[in-house]
Amino acid sequence: MTATKKLPKLSTLPLRSKVKLADTWDLGSLYPNDEAWEKDFRAWEKLIPQYAKYQGTLGSGAERIAECFKFDTKFDRQGERISTYAFLKSTEDTANSEYQRMVGRFQHAASEAGQAASFIRPEIMAIPAKKLSEFLKSKSLAPFRLVLERMVRYRPHTLSNAEEKLLAMQSQMSETANHTFRQLTDADFKFGMIKNESGELVELSHSSYSALLHAPKRTVRSGAFHQYYGVYESHENALAATLSGSVQCDVYYAKARGYSSAIESSLFRDNVPLAVYDNLIGAVRGKLPALYRYYDLRRRKMRLKDIHHYDTYVPILSDLDQRRTWQQAVNTVMASLAPLGKEYTSVLERGLTSDRWCDRYPNRGKQSGAFSCGSFDGAPYIMMNYQPTVLDHVFTLAHEAGHSMHSYYSSKHQPFQYYNYVIFVAEVASTFNEQLLSRHLLDEAHTDAERAYLVNRDIDAIRGTIIRQTMFAEFEKIIHALAEGGEPLTIDCLKNEYGKLLADYFGPDFVIDPQLHLECLRIPHFYRAFYVYKYATGLSAAIALSERVLGGGPRELDDYLSFLKGGCSKFPLDLLRDAGVDMEQPTPVETALARFESLVDELDTLL
Repeated sequence: MTATKKLPKLSTLPLRSKVKLADTWDLGSLYPNDEAWEKDFRAWEKLIPQYAKYQGTLGSGAERIAECFKFDTKFDRQGERISTYAFLKSTEDTANSEYQRMVGRFQHAASEAGQAASFIRPEIMAIPAKKLSEFLKSKSLAPFRLVLERMVRYRPHTLSNAEEKLLAMQSQMSETANHTFRQLTDADFKFGMIKNESGELVELSHSSYSALLHAPKRTVRSGAFHQYYGVYESHENALAATLSGSVQCDVYYAKARGYSSAIESSLFRDNVPLAVYDNLIGAVRGKLPALYRYYDLRRRKMRLKDIHHYDTYVPILSDLDQRRTWQQAVNTVMASLAPLGKEYTSVLERGLTSDRWCDRYPNRGKQSGAFSCGSFDGAPYIMMNYQPTVLDHVFTLAHEAGHSMHSYYSSKHQPFQYYNYVIFVAEVASTFNEQLLSRHLLDEAHTDAERAYLVNRDIDAIRGTIIRQTMFAEFEKIIHALAEGGEPLTIDCLKNEYGKLLADYFGPDFVIDPQLHLECLRIPHFYRAFYVYKYATGLSAAIALSERVLGGGPRELDDYLSFLKGGCSKFPLDLLRDAGVDMEQPTPVETALARFESLVDELDTLL
């Protein structure tokens, strides 16, 4: 009698309908159900024609401008609530066409609203500067004075009424590349099944790929890497076309509005000098030898003959990796954030538990990654794809909690028009929390091995958030410059340019698999150009501010909490200066990179 071969245990992602209610977010702070959303959407949509009554009248006086701004603010506030609900529902299962339709309907209505409101800026720009200055003295415009001052900054980049209307009509179309990329990679891509560390067959997905790269077995990591990128390779031309389309869109809008480049257009809105961007790239490139030394240290301590990309995520001391349930992760995060005070921690703890701000675990079709999505009227929701065996996911929770509490404080202390902080400062609040979590875990370490494990993680956090994101930022600058120079962004062009950066940033002794050139096709942030550099500047600022708060007293804490309450009431560099760090100086980035070097030295000693 022949023995039956035992089949590997099969593990697949659950359907959304099978996920426990307690593990999902409660969107009731936005709408109790889809029917309530539908009713509000229809009422909101009917308000769009009311913009017409203000057209042609804004030059008549300050009071008329104030009336228009009040209507526009109320309309935007309602629209934010509607769009947030539709977006969050669509991320629960990207294959659910009903919620995709809700998002599409909102985008269509928002495009129509943009067209209807497109007269506001050019009309105000047409008001002579002296007359507008007199208007700004009016009490009625006091709540919108900063809005107007920021609007006037755009005078050289504002077109005629007809041209502004044409650009507004393109808003939905301009999202095609990003939407296509998301649908292709999140809904259509099927990566197949793969054996994990325990020999179980698991479904390979964006979230499980991250977990598999942390596997101690190199064959598991290597297998996941090649199987995952094999799917991208089979769609490389389509993905290159979508990325090229996104870049061309950026270039088009920059040219249409009279900017010298797409990067200038992007930095202008935050009033950030180009030197901040270039100084970041220069500072990181100047410290790349320390990164090469770290890769060689990792190779030696892992006893590898050579080192590949899939060897850079697994902790060097793999046997110290621990399993943390959701509640254990929450408890750890809350303990680490105690220096921020009882109000901060009590509000956040309720949000992560009983108030159900967070959608916790992966399910079939769920959007990959993690994010925080705050709004003025709703809870600051968090999407996670939490894996209990991945320590980085505990840090991700702390990171997204930083965003959410930033939203919480801003919405409580600023009016709607000034609450929505920009990304440049958002990445400070999130990585600040990661710094506190790292210090807490290091303080709790009982042995050199535990400390080495956490120091390794700290190194990788700086590597991933400052150095890696700077490489991405340099890639964005390069491909936009190529497009502006008339160079077609073909698949060969993109892989060639990315390959040069890989060689520079990983060093001469690092083995770069050909598939890694395809990494440039899978980064969602590339569809929001010149965004990723803010991760690097954000962590640099966060390191400085966390040291200031932990080493200071009530004043330093109050400065930081005031920063969280600031929303967008000032430009980001000014908000950070008030909090205690000047990002126009090279010091914060240099300090962070010096810390990276010292951590590499410590790790070498500990191991």
